[in-house]
Amino acid sequence: MYGMKTEEKNIFGEDLKECSTDPMTGFFRDGCCRAAVEDVGLHLVCAEMTEEFLEFSKSRGNDLITPRPEFGFAGLQPGDRWCLCALRWQEALESGVAPPVFLQSTHESVLRIIDLSDLKKHAADIS
Repeated sequence: MYGMKTEEKNIFGEDLKECSTDPMTGFFRDGCCRAAVEDVGLHLVCAEMTEEFLEFSKSRGNDLITPRPEFGFAGLQPGDRWCLCALRWQEALESGVAPPVFLQSTHESVLRIIDLSDLKKHAADIS
């Protein structure tokens, strides 16, 4: 069901932790990288934005820097946490610009797309 929240799990099989409420992120804009059938972009990777990643994303046609007030989007800056599309993070990894990941806030379903060892190499919250 649309908008239905369940006890979703992170990549460790534990309860999914909040990614960010400032800026407010997630497909449901509830601060968490929750899964949703409607989310064709799979915004499930909780990452900390870097200048390099933001420029990379912009160069790929997804400008996360420029504010879009008509959509309630203030634009992102380095240091902000955001629920990224799993495939975009993988693409950034392959291009050498993958941003740090908060594993406890990254949805378990990304493991169908991204290798756990790659996520761990870019972990911001687990050493």
